[in-house]
Amino acid sequence: MGTDGRRLLSGVMIPVVTPMSEPGTPSAAAATALLQGLAAAGARGLMLFGSNGEGPLLPVSRLAGFAEQMARQWRELTGGPVLCNVTAAGTAEALERAAAVAPARPDALVLSPPIYFRHRDDEIAAHYAALADLGIPLVAYNAPRYSNPLGPAAIDRLVAMPHVVGIKDSSGDLDLLRHIVSAARSRPDFGVSQGAENHLLAALRLGADGIVPGIANLAPRLAVELVTAHESGRDADAEDAQRVLDRLLALHSVRPGVPAIKAVLDHRGLCPPHVAAPFAPCTEAERRDLIALLGNDDKHLLPRR
Repeated sequence: MGTDGRRLLSGVMIPVVTPMSEPGTPSAAAATALLQGLAAAGARGLMLFGSNGEGPLLPVSRLAGFAEQMARQWRELTGGPVLCNVTAAGTAEALERAAAVAPARPDALVLSPPIYFRHRDDEIAAHYAALADLGIPLVAYNAPRYSNPLGPAAIDRLVAMPHVVGIKDSSGDLDLLRHIVSAARSRPDFGVSQGAENHLLAALRLGADGIVPGIANLAPRLAVELVTAHESGRDADAEDAQRVLDRLLALHSVRPGVPAIKAVLDHRGLCPPHVAAPFAPCTEAERRDLIALLGNDDKHLLPRR
């Protein structure tokens, strides 16, 4: 397919939240201020419909128009890549999701192993092989918290598939990441990105090409600084950036997950607080606690609108 996965996954990719005009209804118009802020901070890539994007909670019918409009805005702002997550419980639905987002011309599709049921490695390999004829590169997404885990043997099989051009690993297992980086180097075009937020710098030091941290929805400039400092040999600055990001992650102790991120973005005028059912938005008490918790690090967050 001619896609350089290392280039595709380099730098900071934002696993962007899905702004909504009302609960469960994605709205690209409601995303404009957020996308502008992320672009101004130096983020390079965008991933739609990941865990931060509530992808598995959104029906296929609500993906297409939103994906096209988001991709258009991002490319106008940055010229950077747009990836679409099509993870599903089964292969048929993954193919439906891939067809729905195809009009957005994604630079790659992102696919976790099937969710819900446990599957053998040969079944997982067949799940990835089923997307080979779509003409769109594929990035494997190892998120064992949500789906079947990818172990070393399964990873080796994926690296051998020409249409799979990279892996995003969110396992937090640095020994596994070492194996992924080693396996990836058998192909000069195979990229590796890291999504486990407490191990961003560790992953870059092990050879990952880029990072995909959910907290970068709030603090993209800090994530960019971490990568830039690492690449330029400013180790102390990179470690400082990782420490601040770790501190910001304490927001999940108030309310875990997407509702907390959206509540803070809403407070800053960047994204409505609406979420997809069965998620519920943060309560007023949770919002107050979140704002108080992040108050000392306000300068690291996206500017208010």
